[in-house]
Amino acid sequence: MKKFIYIFVALLLPNFALLGQNVAVKAVLDTNFLMIGEQTQLHFITTYQDKNTQILFPQLNDTIIKEIEVLSKSPIDTSIADANGLFSQSQSILITSFDSGYYVVPPFYFIINGDTVESDPLLLEVQNMEVDTANAIFDIKQPLSEPFSIKDWLKDNWVWLAAILAALIGIFFLVRYLRREKPVVEEKIIPKIPVHEIALGKLRQLNEQQLWQNGKIKAYHSEISEILREYIEERYQVNALEETTSEIMHGLRLHQIPEELKLKLSQTLTLADLVKFAKEQPLTNENENSLTNAIEFVEATKMIEPENTNPHA
Repeated sequence: MKKFIYIFVALLLPNFALLGQNVAVKAVLDTNFLMIGEQTQLHFITTYQDKNTQILFPQLNDTIIKEIEVLSKSPIDTSIADANGLFSQSQSILITSFDSGYYVVPPFYFIINGDTVESDPLLLEVQNMEVDTANAIFDIKQPLSEPFSIKDWLKDNWVWLAAILAALIGIFFLVRYLRREKPVVEEKIIPKIPVHEIALGKLRQLNEQQLWQNGKIKAYHSEISEILREYIEERYQVNALEETTSEIMHGLRLHQIPEELKLKLSQTLTLADLVKFAKEQPLTNENENSLTNAIEFVEATKMIEPENTNPHA
């Protein structure tokens, strides 16, 4: 009975709401009957004679009423004057409903040149899907199985296969590298140069430089003192590079060195100290004797390596 009342009311309502004789507004549905979840279009249409007419269409949110949802809205379309000299604007609204029943769509409000004009209400019927209760209820069918395809499988898994292949190649070359025979490197034994040969070589080189002959007396005696101190430190394990001349001579007292050599060594080192710190100017023969005494001391105190008597060595 309620259904027929709604239909009767809808039939009695005019299609257009008029504002004077110049503007008409209308809201119309493509269909008044929907199955639940179906969609239909709701159209807003306005016609007017004065092209300067200002029209504001209804502003809709997500729903018209709680049972009717708005899915989308088209832009407002304006048509030029027809044969009767009328202009037209229209907009389409896509709607749906997920609640069965009979619904009266309330009027929509248009703003025409500052005045409010409302459309006529509409009737919408939403019906549920009919269910045949005579048949048994079945479970949802499972997806059909698809035959195995090596092509599709490779398409889905080629990245993993490539990664595994790259790892296997890397392992192969790593194992091959680790198993390769390493070349035998023969260690070259560099014989150690005796300390006296180093000292004598430096003294001969110093003699060739002719430092004192060219006025470099301080550098000359400093070099002799440095060479002797390095030799004594290596030969007798005396901290000669950091000790004074007297400390060096004291450290050599327990070593079997002839007294004459000790005296010449002391004279050579002492003269070098005087030249370096007291600006002493040695005589020519003193300069020559310092180098001669240094060479003599090294030659006389050099360590003689025992000869190897093993014929199979």
